[in-house]
Amino acid sequence: MDKKKQYRINEVKQAKQVAFDYLKSFELDKAIDFGLPEIDDRYHIWRVPLLSKNNEAIGEVVIDAITTLINEKKSSNKKVLESRLLGRKYVNDTNNEIDPFSENGAIPKISNLRNTVGFGDCEELLSETPNESVDLIFTSPPYYNARPEYAEYLTYDEYLLKIKKIIHQSHRVLNEGRFFVMNISPILIRRSSRSEASKRIAVPFDFHRLFIEEDFEFIDDIIWVKPEGAGWATGRGRRFAADRSPLQYKPVPVTEYILVYRKKTERLIDWHIRKHPNPGLVEASKIDDGYETTNIWKIHPAHSPKHPAIFPLELAEKVIKYYSFKNDVILDPFAGTGTVGKAAVKLGRRFVLFEQDPEYIKIIQEELHSWLQNRVDEVNLINMELSQNKTPFINFDIS
Repeated sequence: MDKKKQYRINEVKQAKQVAFDYLKSFELDKAIDFGLPEIDDRYHIWRVPLLSKNNEAIGEVVIDAITTLINEKKSSNKKVLESRLLGRKYVNDTNNEIDPFSENGAIPKISNLRNTVGFGDCEELLSETPNESVDLIFTSPPYYNARPEYAEYLTYDEYLLKIKKIIHQSHRVLNEGRFFVMNISPILIRRSSRSEASKRIAVPFDFHRLFIEEDFEFIDDIIWVKPEGAGWATGRGRRFAADRSPLQYKPVPVTEYILVYRKKTERLIDWHIRKHPNPGLVEASKIDDGYETTNIWKIHPAHSPKHPAIFPLELAEKVIKYYSFKNDVILDPFAGTGTVGKAAVKLGRRFVLFEQDPEYIKIIQEELHSWLQNRVDEVNLINMELSQNKTPFINFDIS
């Protein structure tokens, strides 16, 4: 297959726009100019030269021409660019003059993000979220081709590319060494006629590759087990149950994966505990007896007429308790009806919820009152307006 035909960046102005967005995330977009971008079709990348206002070369941005993602390992980072703009020599960690991983290194910072609800595409909303401002991401992405509003994914490859871009942005907004936890399972593509076979796509294993490519480290696979009989609605296994013929055996799915990844860092987890700026929060966040001791979690699924695939509050609570401290910021980029937000408030954490379905956003808005009581006015609303009477406050402005 000719990869050039797959390029999503084919013009100089497109490459410049991606590079501009990269610099904007560092707040360096007004301090740096661009040279002439060039395509390197051997490696399927664009190279965008970066110039100071004096027209001196200070670095470059390397962009994947197929995915449009920044290759951060090959691109000049913020520290390098700032040092060169100031006319200073950047000293990296290997010279032993800068050792960010020592016990004397900078302590973690507490994010200043408020409780937030954003209406719109999470990829766009993530691009506007500050660097390293989130302490835990927990989400369950929409199933491929499962809902009409996500019909934008014409192919499975396009679906994976969308998820890759979201994981890429998530890496930037997630604090160093913190966790991205995802609830995901294989999906069944039903056959369109009796002459065709149904297909089951191993989505979790494809997602694993995306996480590794985006510089996350695999930590754990937790198996969420539902009560017996929970999977019969899929129809899987009924044919075998009827005649018991070999080769037709298909077990009824009663499990889902909770995949746990950590943003790569040389710092040990113990360092984050010892260096937390508020030891009182660490102490208050300790887990009580009765916690899950194995990677098999038995949790009853949740059902709601408002959402076809809601995950249970108990699941969100366990993940948040095990992978964050009190007052941490918990992000769900596919928020649905806001289960993660509800669990976060209950456990003394802050939430950031992104959702593109207006009906789900209405539900979140209505339930904010029960979560936060008299603190609803403190919630940061993105692409929305708070109505004066507060009671359904469902007016939107996404212009």
